Amino acid sequence: MPQLASFPGPGGQGHRMGLLSMLLALFGIAWTEVWPLQLPEQAPAPGALSRKESFLLLSLHNRLRSRVQPPAANMRRMDWSENLAQLAQARAALCGMPAPALASAPRRTPQMGWNMQLLPISSVSFPEVINLWFAEGQWYSHEAAECAQNATCTHYTQLVWATSSQLGCGRHPCSVGQAAMEAFVCAYSPGGNWEVNGKTIVPYKKGAWCSLCTASVSGCFKAWDHTGGLCEVPRNPCRMSCRNHGHLNISTCHCHCPPGYTGRYCQVRCSVQCIHGHFREEECSCVCDVGYSGAQCATKVHFPFHTCDLRIDGDCFTVSSEADTYYGAKIKCQGKGGALAQIKSQKVQDILAFYLGRLETTNEVTDSDFETRNFWIGLTYKMAKDSFRWTTGEHQSFTSFAFGQPDNHRCQGTQGIPDAGPGLSEGEGTSQEREGT
Repeated sequence: MPQLASFPGPGGQGHRMGLLSMLLALFGIAWTEVWPLQLPEQAPAPGALSRKESFLLLSLHNRLRSRVQPPAANMRRMDWSENLAQLAQARAALCGMPAPALASAPRRTPQMGWNMQLLPISSVSFPEVINLWFAEGQWYSHEAAECAQNATCTHYTQLVWATSSQLGCGRHPCSVGQAAMEAFVCAYSPGGNWEVNGKTIVPYKKGAWCSLCTASVSGCFKAWDHTGGLCEVPRNPCRMSCRNHGHLNISTCHCHCPPGYTGRYCQVRCSVQCIHGHFREEECSCVCDVGYSGAQCATKVHFPFHTCDLRIDGDCFTVSSEADTYYGAKIKCQGKGGALAQIKSQKVQDILAFYLGRLETTNEVTDSDFETRNFWIGLTYKMAKDSFRWTTGEHQSFTSFAFGQPDNHRCQGTQGIPDAGPGLSEGEGTSQEREGT
């Protein structure tokens, strides 16, 4: 397995020696090896990190990784791992002694990277140690993929290794001879500092921030000051949120609304009281019984409601230009005691196509919108059902549609009238009523 060990040269750590006694040694080491990822539960060790300290070390790692020069195109955002923190704490307790042999480690045990520093106790804080490791970058040449002579850069290269995405750190007081020391250790997974033909490869690919993120981490995390960028798992690829406690399905980017709410973002509160009719939860509205109208189907409409433009098998059809949208047409029809037309047979289709086609040539309707040859009918796309349904909730059984129909134009419920006749999709309201007894 690759193993790297080094001691800081005068260039890498010399500026810290003023803080230390000249009789004390300064040790630093970084390497990659296999280490088991499970440890038995243990009581908190002396010097163990608090939750606040863990958060600060993680934030510092991510901030430094997002400020490397040259910029990194594939740098991963790191997350804290309590399991790695336990391993780092156990390694710190060894106080620089070699780790026990792990000949029995499973072949698929993840590779891990380590950064370790042994310093006089209370001489520096853990964040200062992390900054010391990052400062080694001044001796590292990304172009040449090598460190300056007589300097060490392995702490730096592991800290900024692009594919390392998990972090855990620990510290422990130590006694080295007569000196009181403190061991600082961070564990990284996956590890870094890999060699090819005896030479360590570069820790990351240079380029515009987040420009080479892989598909699984296509999000780009930026710090509060918007500097740099780290590849991360997209938190919300839909770039939308659901209101009123709705649940967002990020695979379909659809909101699943709680009872009583509807709309693309669950922003519409439903009216659930239908006096003479039944409630359609998908549309968040009432479907009124014949002869009743209004939002709650409370208004009695006496037959005849108005003059029928056309009668087919007892059904009364009328054409109106009073609405510009599907829902507007639906409300207008309900207000007159009817419903948007349903076309369930070729007979009804043929008669309506013939009648609506004559409206233009006979100038019975002069509204310019009729020139579009499109009319609202009662077929709409139900997102929750992923299918077209009639306003009554029934499945469509008639399928002789014109080219490109049925559609869902402008996110409204629409259908083109089948075959060669005018399209019933948008423009005018076509209502249908059945004579009552």
